[in-house]
Amino acid sequence: MAVLRVKFTKTKRDKLAQVLWILNWVSVVTGAILFSLGLFLKVEINRREELMAEGAIQYVPNMLIAVGLIACVINFLGGKICYDCVDTTKFLRWKLIMLPYIIFTFFFTFCVLVGALMCYSMRGELEDSLNVGLTQAMRFYKDTDIPGRCFLKRTVDLLQIEFHCCGNNDYKDWFQIQWISNRYLDRSRKEVLDRLRSNVEGKYLMDRVPFSCCNINSPRPCIQHQITNNSAHFNYEHQTEELNLWMKGCRQALLDYYTHITHSIGLTVLILSVLTGVRYLQTSLENVLKHGDPNSESDGWLLENSFIETARTNLNIIKSLGKSNQIDTELGQELQLRSTLCFCVENYEQSHINA
Repeated sequence: MAVLRVKFTKTKRDKLAQVLWILNWVSVVTGAILFSLGLFLKVEINRREELMAEGAIQYVPNMLIAVGLIACVINFLGGKICYDCVDTTKFLRWKLIMLPYIIFTFFFTFCVLVGALMCYSMRGELEDSLNVGLTQAMRFYKDTDIPGRCFLKRTVDLLQIEFHCCGNNDYKDWFQIQWISNRYLDRSRKEVLDRLRSNVEGKYLMDRVPFSCCNINSPRPCIQHQITNNSAHFNYEHQTEELNLWMKGCRQALLDYYTHITHSIGLTVLILSVLTGVRYLQTSLENVLKHGDPNSESDGWLLENSFIETARTNLNIIKSLGKSNQIDTELGQELQLRSTLCFCVENYEQSHINA
C-alpha cells in the first residue's frame, strides 16, 4: 500500500510543477547567500585568528561554502526538471534521472541537518577558543616592541571599539594583568615602585582600562583611571556608572556575532519541502505515462509500498548485489585457474617437442 497517496489532476500537476520551479529558484538564491555567508565567516575568522586559540575551527565556514555550492547546483537542476515536467512529453527525458536526483537530494539534506547540528555545537568550542585567545592577546597588549606581538595592541583596541566591548568577560579583566609596558613606567616614583613590590610577580596592576573601553555614549568624559575609587572623581559611583565603559565582554560580543552568522539553517526546511514535492511530481507523472493519457488523473505518493516492504525490498536488492559480486569473484578465480592450467600444458608440450 502506497504511503501518503494523493490524487492529482492535470491542473494540480501543472501547479505543483510551477510551485516547485519557484521554490527551486528560491533555494538557488538561498544557496548563494549561504555560500556568501560561508566566505564572509571564513574571512572574519581569519581576520581575528590572533584572538583565538591555535587551530581555531575552520570546518563551519568550509561546510557552509560547500553546502551553498551544492544547493545551487541541485536546485538549478531541480528547477529545470520541474519546468520541463509541465509538459508530459518532456518528462520522458528526465524520467530516469529523477529517482537518483531525489535520492541524492535526500542524502544532501541529511548532510545539511548534520551541518546544522555542527553549527550549534560549534558555540562551546568557539567560546573556549575565544577565551584562550583573548586572554593571551590581552596579556601581550603591552608588547608593542616585540616582533610578532606588536600588532596585538591595535587589534584589541579596534576590537573593543568596533564591538563595544571591554576585556574578556568584562572591564575588570584589565585589573588583573599588566597592560602597560615597563618602558613607560617611571621607576623613580615611589608609588610606581610600591605598586610593583606589592605584587608577588612584580607586575604593575591597577584599576585602569585602555582608552578603547570608553563608551562614546557616556554623558561625561571617560573615566579610565582609578575606576573603583569613587572619591577620586566628582559625583561618581562606579557601581552605577554603566554608561562610562563598555560593560559587555569581548568574548560574549564575538560569540554572539559568529553564532548569528551560522544560524542560517532555514535552507534545510526549504530543501525538504522541495524534495517532497518533486517526489509527488515524479510518481504522478509516471502513472500518467502508464495510463497513456496526459490529461488523466493520476496518483502520487512518497513510497509505493509501506516502510517495512520498502526496507525489505531494498535489503533484498543489496543481498542480490552481494551474491552477484561473489559469483563474479568465483567465476574470475575459475577463469584465472583455467588460464594458468592452459599455460602450463602449453609449456609442457613445447618442452616435449623441443626434446
